[in-house]
Amino acid sequence: MAGGVFIAAALTDSLDGYIARKQKMVTTLGKFIDPLADKVLVIAAMLALVELHRIPSWIVFIITTRESVVTGLRLVAASEGVIISASRGGKIKTALQIVALSFLILNLPGGMALMWAAMFMTVWSGMEYLMDGAVLLVGK
Repeated sequence: MAGGVFIAAALTDSLDGYIARKQKMVTTLGKFIDPLADKVLVIAAMLALVELHRIPSWIVFIITTRESVVTGLRLVAASEGVIISASRGGKIKTALQIVALSFLILNLPGGMALMWAAMFMTVWSGMEYLMDGAVLLVGK
């Protein structure tokens, strides 16, 4: 049941974003809420999986740290009037996380291998955001 709820939440989140872009209904609030909803969904699932001993807590720490750093960068950018939208790497990261977590929730083989791939992409895309946003952090 948990797997079904998680997958349904992830799919409806993706569908909502698709419809908003297609109908040109993208808002500043949506640009803020959508990535936040992704993070809450992923972190909640990871914490539950730590309790079930299906994922080590250090992976959750690395992923949560990246999410916090990128969110902080977005806040700094917003204070400068710049909106940092999700990058291609960030979207791939989210998709990999959702697939990996689905496998782990459903206790399917390959879940941890997918989580390793998701963790790698999480770190990689975080570095991309930091490199692209370095000018905002260190000044012009």
